[in-house]
Amino acid sequence: MRFRRNIRTVFVTVFVAIGAVLFLMPTVLTISNSFMASSEISANYGAMYSNMTNTEKTYIAEDVNLKFIPDKVTVDQYRAVLITSSDYLVKFWNSVRLTLPITLFQMLVAVLTSYGFARYPSKLKGIIFFAYIILMIMPYQVTLVPNYLVAKKFGLLNTRSAIILPAIFSPFSIFLLTKIMRRIPVSYVEAAKLDGAGELQILTRIYIPMCRNAIISIGMLVFIDYWNMVEQPLILMASDEAKALHPLSVFLSQINANDVGLAFAVGVVYMIPALLIFLYGEDYLVEGIVCSGGIKG
Repeated sequence: MRFRRNIRTVFVTVFVAIGAVLFLMPTVLTISNSFMASSEISANYGAMYSNMTNTEKTYIAEDVNLKFIPDKVTVDQYRAVLITSSDYLVKFWNSVRLTLPITLFQMLVAVLTSYGFARYPSKLKGIIFFAYIILMIMPYQVTLVPNYLVAKKFGLLNTRSAIILPAIFSPFSIFLLTKIMRRIPVSYVEAAKLDGAGELQILTRIYIPMCRNAIISIGMLVFIDYWNMVEQPLILMASDEAKALHPLSVFLSQINANDVGLAFAVGVVYMIPALLIFLYGEDYLVEGIVCSGGIKG
């Protein structure tokens, strides 16, 4: 039995290791190729990208050489992205100006709304919460048309508000945070009331501290989700003037086939904020997931 258990452990370890390597391979390839010279990139990937510029569908005639270690390390692409051309930094700043307000205000709305659902349950609030669940289940493409019509009605099309305002009231954060707040023991609230605590003190001294890890982990997920958004800017900011407000996630697809090395460098710069947030908040994310299964004493 012990021998079989060890064999099973070895197989599981090998399987997980292979999966991890396959999962990390695109990221490692992007980072390493961002330091590769343009001539070397053309030699390795020219056959693949030459077909992207054709109007007719054709097959790749030559094998693509996936190379992880460049023959000559260069930072020309990063110099172009960070110094020579300002377009990429402008698009990066556009991503920040869209994502940060969405994350901060969505979490503020989620905390207040979830507190109301958790503290004062009623039949009407149960119906409203069920409507939140339905909206959360729907893919964003389904609600994109109503968002477009509402934004057009209020004159918000081709502005940042057309994206920020609907995102602030997203049901995702409210659903998760309400489920977590409902698990806070009522005895804590009753003890606080006996000490003379009001609603604001109950919220700020009981609910928010006990849900702190969950709030941070949900905020991380919201930030990463909207950092990678593509459909919203393409539909809600479609005019020529509004294209200057597009985030870097949309601008990445507009880099042509002749600038593949530049695309690698921009991709690395684009990954940095989400990567830093994950590395900084990994413990909060894990604890937030554990907290969603039950309130820790």
